[in-house]
Amino acid sequence: MGLNLASPDMSNAAQGPPADAEPQAIVEATRPARVLVVDDEAHVRSMMGSTLERSGYEVQLASSGREALEALALNTYDLVLTDIVMQDLNGIALLERVHAQQPNLPVVMVTAIHDISVAIDSMRRGAYDYLLKPFERDHLMGTVERALKHRQLLEESHNYQQSLEQMVRARTEMLRHAMEDLEHSYDVTLEALGDALDLKDSETEGHSKRVTAYTIALARAMGLAPAEIKVIARGAFLHDIGKMAIPDDILRKPGKLTPEEQEVMREHCTRGYHMLRKIPFLAGAAEIVFCHQEHFDGSGYPSGLAGQQIPVGARIFAVADTLDAITSDRPYRKSRSFDSAREEVLRCSGTQFDPTVVEAFLKIPNELWQELRSEISGQNKRFSTFEVNSSLRSMELPS
Repeated sequence: MGLNLASPDMSNAAQGPPADAEPQAIVEATRPARVLVVDDEAHVRSMMGSTLERSGYEVQLASSGREALEALALNTYDLVLTDIVMQDLNGIALLERVHAQQPNLPVVMVTAIHDISVAIDSMRRGAYDYLLKPFERDHLMGTVERALKHRQLLEESHNYQQSLEQMVRARTEMLRHAMEDLEHSYDVTLEALGDALDLKDSETEGHSKRVTAYTIALARAMGLAPAEIKVIARGAFLHDIGKMAIPDDILRKPGKLTPEEQEVMREHCTRGYHMLRKIPFLAGAAEIVFCHQEHFDGSGYPSGLAGQQIPVGARIFAVADTLDAITSDRPYRKSRSFDSAREEVLRCSGTQFDPTVVEAFLKIPNELWQELRSEISGQNKRFSTFEVNSSLRSMELPS
């Protein structure tokens, strides 16, 4: 009756052992199974120990539960055989300690108590099996082999679980990197769209990058979640993408637009929305593109939305857009100071702008806006929205 716990391969077992060979049990290829025998009767533990050693097991004997605990603290075992009735820490107490500390270590109760309730109680407390004295050698060896096989299965299950968890972690990490690469490719695509818009409307060159940086700073100051800020940033960067569909004679007209031309120009919100809404990763950004000309009091376009009807990203963008418009040169006027922009934003609080956004804006010092503008201008058209996020993380923003 051989038991090889190192491998389920039974190819060598087909020939069978010699008739006079003792059963062999190996837990690992490098060592035999190690069994701790606990019994306060010297002749009983000596008999069990000798029987197991002749069968190829490595055996250690303990005369009490206390001695067994000391052995367990110093060595590792594959199986514990313990008597129940012992004066110094009985078998039930030992079973509970072993089960609590090493739940995968099988414990077989060996006792002369012929009471089924005792057996049932032992099993409920975690014992693998129950062996009644006196017992035959074959009965002992069969019980030991089954217990060791049980331990092997538990270890294989545990190892498989660990391997599975490692594989899941590795696959999750691979997926995370793939998503990061995909997201990076998205933002590179957005950069290309922004560059195309700059070529179309050279009078506002760099405006999209500046207003994106300002919008991110405001959104962070208002405590928005990073994932939401990312969506808002994309909407801010693409807010004028619909102007690519506006005729050049209107978009580049140096003088004042006629009422009819103004109506065509106002279509850029809707056109931009329809350009982006079918792209899954830009669905949230498309809402900001559609609403970026709405006013808090309902006087904006294209839908005349008011208050909380306007997406928070669009309300934040409106302040950032005005900040850049006032502090940038235009063909019909020179740029004004950041202080002038602050005065204008405050004047329009509650009408064009959300007062909550205005309050957050006024807490941010002009130095931050100036630093962002200088950093973007110094990139020579190669500024990235990724760099906007990393630079803002290094700056102190009011909460």
